[in-house]
Amino acid sequence: MKAKKPKLSLSNILFGLFIVLMIIPQSRQFIQIQLQKGLSLFSPSIEDEDEQIQLQTYQWKLQDINGDIYDLSSAKNKVVFINFWATWCPPCIAEMPDLDELYKDYSNKVEFLFVTNDDKEKVKAFLTKNGYALDVYYPMSSHPNFEVSSIPRTFLIDKKGNIVIDKTGVANWNGEKVRATLDELLKD
Repeated sequence: MKAKKPKLSLSNILFGLFIVLMIIPQSRQFIQIQLQKGLSLFSPSIEDEDEQIQLQTYQWKLQDINGDIYDLSSAKNKVVFINFWATWCPPCIAEMPDLDELYKDYSNKVEFLFVTNDDKEKVKAFLTKNGYALDVYYPMSSHPNFEVSSIPRTFLIDKKGNIVIDKTGVANWNGEKVRATLDELLKD
């Protein structure tokens, strides 16, 4: 019995190239970010009203990137957008352009909190490199309402303290669905 010689087809070459690129750290992150951007075409789902969880407390202190203290209780009766992220996280990086655009358009109406545990210098460099002017915060304690075991994790909270969106993973935050939801929440 003769052993078959493997065929060198275009798909085999592309698959081999993909494997090699995934081994190289610099290209691996780029590929992961691009794949996540493809997934971010989908808008997050809105929680059904009867399934929405209400915040039990607004007692949560954060520190901004400049060292100033922020108390979540100041956001009571406001629409709040909280995103847990990191500079090393490909899905976080992939959705950041959408979040930045949303922030630019709604930052004067909605409380945006971009929460991270990353090194401050890395965060500052990341924001500068990408031209983002987001409000970045560091948790001073864990919050009883937000159990975050993976990132990105995003919560949209209405004026009554109901969690309207609870999304783990990448999403299209600058799409019509999210904007319409924000506009509706701001009316109330």
